[in-house]
Amino acid sequence: MEYVFGEHRLDPGRRELCGASERIAIEPRVFDLLVYLVRNRDRVLSKDDLIANVWGGRIVSDSTLTSHIHAARKAVGDSGEAQRLIRTLPRKGFRFIGAVEEVEKHAAPRDNSAAVLEDPSRPTLAPGDNLCCGPGKPPIAVLAFCNWSDDPDQEYFTDGIAEDIITALSRYPSLFVIARSSSFTYKGRAVDVKQVGCELGVRYVLEGGVRKSGNRVRVTAQLVDAETGKHIWADRYDRDLADIFAVQDEITEAVTIAIAPAIAEAERRRAMRITPGSLDAWAAYQRGLWYFYKISPDNNALAQKYFQRSIDIDPNFAAGYKGLASVQIQLGDILGRTTRAKLTAQWKLWPAKRSYSIPATRRRMPSSRQRG
Repeated sequence: MEYVFGEHRLDPGRRELCGASERIAIEPRVFDLLVYLVRNRDRVLSKDDLIANVWGGRIVSDSTLTSHIHAARKAVGDSGEAQRLIRTLPRKGFRFIGAVEEVEKHAAPRDNSAAVLEDPSRPTLAPGDNLCCGPGKPPIAVLAFCNWSDDPDQEYFTDGIAEDIITALSRYPSLFVIARSSSFTYKGRAVDVKQVGCELGVRYVLEGGVRKSGNRVRVTAQLVDAETGKHIWADRYDRDLADIFAVQDEITEAVTIAIAPAIAEAERRRAMRITPGSLDAWAAYQRGLWYFYKISPDNNALAQKYFQRSIDIDPNFAAGYKGLASVQIQLGDILGRTTRAKLTAQWKLWPAKRSYSIPATRRRMPSSRQRG
């Protein structure tokens, strides 16, 4: 079931909120709040009702609820002053008052015959299979690491590792990192990664565990594609616990440095599986990177094509312009190396007698000191 109101379309199944021409970035908890408001638009929803059904009954401050209501309004083009769609009823609660049309989703027939890829051997996805969790940066959730030691007092260390990784990954402008308050709700629970991906609206999940023995600690971590359940990257780290904070920093840095390139490579491969007609700005940019890193004139031309397409889709997408500039720089380097290679080949073809003697008039004259 999809909900259409004004220029917006809300799809709970695919966890997407779309405007007139593009998908709208929205935090997972804000998305859940908006869905609950729309589905129960026939009644006023109290604060306790929202906390019980959106936050699972956890303790939530008034400021947190207010900020989420504000974010939901902003996502659908509303405001606290206008309250065209989400109305606040003082001391009563909230209600979605916009006109909503419920639309049944029908499975469209797949037709991949029109999909034209530069490499036909690669599998393609129909438009309905493009499971993008949101426009732009790929979302990732770092779950609380498991404490596999017999000592329950080590919980602070395992939580500290995950928290530091969240902080470090948040510094990468190419990633959208889910907040700790959302990802740590799964702590102590056996959950399926696909379920986590669906509930948090993320494409990647990082999970791991810590095992301590004496003064030694082993940390394992694995990065999983939440759409397919496939492992993208995994590693383990053995350290001496001479300085616990130094160990935390060292492991955090090692994991973070490994994850960012792994996600970048996974995003490029994912973009290559999407039919060209279904590309958004981010996917077009990632496909451009796929060809860019192959470093040849033909691949450079394809990279330029997809970087330009990302700009055409979203003129404010800065990465597309960066990609175009990189193509021009790389093209100049390729042409320069090609020119040097041609000159070298021509030099080798010249007659063996290409060496020549310096004319007497061009020889260096001895200095006055040498003549003396």
